[in-house]
Amino acid sequence: MNPLDTDISTVETAKALGLSSGEYAFICRKLERKPNFAELGIFSAMYSEHCSYKSSKPMLKRFPTTGRRVLQGPGENAGIVDIGDGWAVAFKMESHNHPSFIEPYQGAATGVGGILRDIFTMGARPIASMDALFFGGDSPKTRSLVKGVVKGIGDYGNSVGVPTVAGMTYFHPTYSQNCLVNAFSLGLIRSDQIYRGVAQGVGNLVVYVGAKTGRDGVHGATMASKEFCSEVEAERPTVQVGDPFTEKLLMEASLEVMRQGLVIGIQDMGAAGLTSSSFEMAHRAGTGLVVDLDKIPARELNMSGYELLLSESQERMLLVTDADRIEALRAVFEKWDLHAEVVGEVVQGSRVKMRKNAEWVVDLPIDLVVNPPLPERPKAAPSDQRQRWFMDRNRMLVAPVEAKFQVVLSDPSFGDPGPIVQQYDSMVGNRTEGGAVDDAAVIRVRDIENRSVRLVLSADCNPRVCWLSPREGGRRAVLEAATNLAMRGATPIGITDCLNFGSPENPEVMWQFDEAIEGICEACQALEIPVVSGNVSFYNDTDSKPIHPTPVVGMVGLIEDRDPLPESNFFDTGLEIALLGNVEGGLGGSVMAAQWFKRDCGQPDDTDIGAVTRMLRLFSRVRKVKVKYGVHDISEGGLVTALLEMVIHGRHDCTGVELTVPFGVDLDRFLFGETIPRVVLAFDSSDREEFERMANQAGVPFTLIGQVNDTDQFHVVQGKSTTLLSDMKKIRETYSQKWKSLIE
Repeated sequence: MNPLDTDISTVETAKALGLSSGEYAFICRKLERKPNFAELGIFSAMYSEHCSYKSSKPMLKRFPTTGRRVLQGPGENAGIVDIGDGWAVAFKMESHNHPSFIEPYQGAATGVGGILRDIFTMGARPIASMDALFFGGDSPKTRSLVKGVVKGIGDYGNSVGVPTVAGMTYFHPTYSQNCLVNAFSLGLIRSDQIYRGVAQGVGNLVVYVGAKTGRDGVHGATMASKEFCSEVEAERPTVQVGDPFTEKLLMEASLEVMRQGLVIGIQDMGAAGLTSSSFEMAHRAGTGLVVDLDKIPARELNMSGYELLLSESQERMLLVTDADRIEALRAVFEKWDLHAEVVGEVVQGSRVKMRKNAEWVVDLPIDLVVNPPLPERPKAAPSDQRQRWFMDRNRMLVAPVEAKFQVVLSDPSFGDPGPIVQQYDSMVGNRTEGGAVDDAAVIRVRDIENRSVRLVLSADCNPRVCWLSPREGGRRAVLEAATNLAMRGATPIGITDCLNFGSPENPEVMWQFDEAIEGICEACQALEIPVVSGNVSFYNDTDSKPIHPTPVVGMVGLIEDRDPLPESNFFDTGLEIALLGNVEGGLGGSVMAAQWFKRDCGQPDDTDIGAVTRMLRLFSRVRKVKVKYGVHDISEGGLVTALLEMVIHGRHDCTGVELTVPFGVDLDRFLFGETIPRVVLAFDSSDREEFERMANQAGVPFTLIGQVNDTDQFHVVQGKSTTLLSDMKKIRETYSQKWKSLIE
C-alpha cells in the first residue's frame, strides 16, 4: 500500500485544523487525491493567516518598499537598510499576542527569541530591541499578564545580552481579553555579507542546527490564526518554551559559520517550524527538497512525522551548505555544543518530499503549499461611526479646568514606565545613549571608522484614534514616530510594522485594516520612508469581540554627526517654554474626551502632513545651533501631560510650570488637544530670538506659553486669572505608583 493513502484526511479533520471546506476541496483538486494527515497538517499551518498572509497580502502590496538605502525589503526574515561605509542595519517587528495571553512568561520570552533569530539569520548581530505592549484595565488578570510578560522579555533579552532600549506600554479595556506583545529587534551587518533563506544548489545538503525538537508549540501558527474563546487553558500546549542560553550559543555559532562562508542559505524554524522553513527556502530558490524526518534530533520518544513537522520548539535553524563545507560547519556547531545534523538534500524539481521509517509521508508541490487561494474578504465601515464621533462639548465646557485636568491624569496609560523598563537591561553592549523611558532611543554604531553614526529607534501607535478613524490612526503612527526621531536629531530611513487587528472574516475589521494601510502609505510616501519588513496579526478577538485596531510602527532613523543630543525634559529653572505648531489641538479621540465621557469618542482631526514635514525640517536645522534646549512632542493627554513629563524627568529643582494661555484660544483644545504636530520647546531666554527666527523660516508657528520655575506647582494663567491645577508632589506620587502596583 502507498503510505500516502493511509490515514486519509476528511473535511471534518481539515476544519478542526483550521482549514475551510473550500480550501480542503482546492487542495484535493490540485493534488488529485486526498492529503494524508501529516500533509494536512502542513497545509493547515501554511494556509493559516500567521504564515500565509492570505487576507492581507493584496493590501500590503500598496506599501512603498524601495529606496536608495533599501538592500532587502519585505519577503525575507528581516528588512535591511544601508547606513554607509559598507554597513547596514537589519530590523523587524513581530507579534506574539496569543501565546503571551495564554502563557505570559513563555509567550513573551519566545517572542523575543524569535525576533532575535530573524535578525541574526540575515547575518546581522542584534544590538538593540524594543517592545510595544498593550494590556487591559486594572484587574487581577492584567496584573498577572504584566508581571509575566515583563519578566519574560527581561529574562530572555538580558540573558542573550541584547539591550531593550525603547518601546511603549499602553493600557485600555479593549485588551482585557487579548493583550498584545509586539517585539522589535535591530542588528548590524556588513552590506556585502547578507544571508537569505534560500535552498540553492542541487545536491547541496540541508542541515538542522540548534536545540532538539519537542512537542511544545505544535500548531502554534494555527492557534495564532483563530480568535480566542473565554477558556484558553486548552491552548497551553501550543505555546513554545524558550531557553535564552541556547539562543546565545545558536546566535554565536550561526554568525561564526556565516563569517567563515560555510552557509549558502539559512532560515529560522519559527511559525510552523520545519514545515515553513523547508517549503519557503525551496520556494525562494526554485528547487525541491528531500528530507529524512528520522534524522531530526528529537528530545521526546516516538514523535510522529506530524509532530516533527509542526513543532515550534525554539532555538532551531535550517540551513543549506555543500559537501565540501559540512565538516567545517559541523565543527563550529559542536564547539558551541549544538546539534548540526544533515537531514536532507536539495534536488531538482518543485516538490518537497519527506520520509519517516523509510516510507514517504510527504510528497507535495511547493507552490501549492506556499500559495493558498486568496479569500474574498468583504469590507464595511461601522454602522455606528457617527455615534462614535459624537461628543457633547457643552458638557465639557461648563466644567472647571481642574476637574478635566484630573481625569486626564487618571488615564491608566499616564504612568512612570520606570518599574517596567528597569527590569530590562538597556545598557548592555555600551551603545545606548539616554534611558529606555524616552520616546526614542539612541544607539551608537562604534564599528564604522572615521565617521560618527548613531541610530534612533521609536515605536508608536494610538489605538483610540485608530478605532475612531483608522486611516488617521495609521497616518499618525508613522508621523508621530518620525517626529520622535526628528526631536532626537535623526532622519528616518525605514520602518517595520506590526499590524494587530481582529478577525479578517469581520467586514468592519477588514475596513479598518484597509484604511490603516492607506494611512500608513500616505505618510510613508509623503516623508519618503520605505516599509522594509513587518507582520500582520489577525484574529485578536475574544468571543467575537475584536480589539481596537493597533497598527504599531517601528521606525529607525540616522544621525550622522557628533553634535550633542537635545534634552527631552526641563534641564534648568527659569527656562522659557514655547509651543511649536498650532496653538490648539483636536479633542476628537483624545484622552480628555475618553476619560470625561467614559468612552472613546469624537472625530480625530486629520493630520496636516505638510505641517509635519515643515516641523521635521525645522528640527534638522535646530540641532545645528550650538545651544542647549529641551523638546517633547505633544500626543496623548495633550500639552499638560507633555509638560508634566518634562518636569518629572527633568532636573530635581525644575519642579514647577507657569503656563500662560494665549488670548482668544479654546482652553480645552490648548491644554488637552492631541492634533499633531505640536511640540514643546524649552530654552534660555537669551536664545529665544534665534529659535523664533528658525521657526518662522521653516513655516512653523512659534508661541511663547510659559516658564519653568521651582515652585513645585502647575499654574495656568488666563488673562487676569491664575488657576492652580495641581501640586507637583501629588502628581509625582500618582505617576510613580500607577504602574508600579501592576508588577509588585
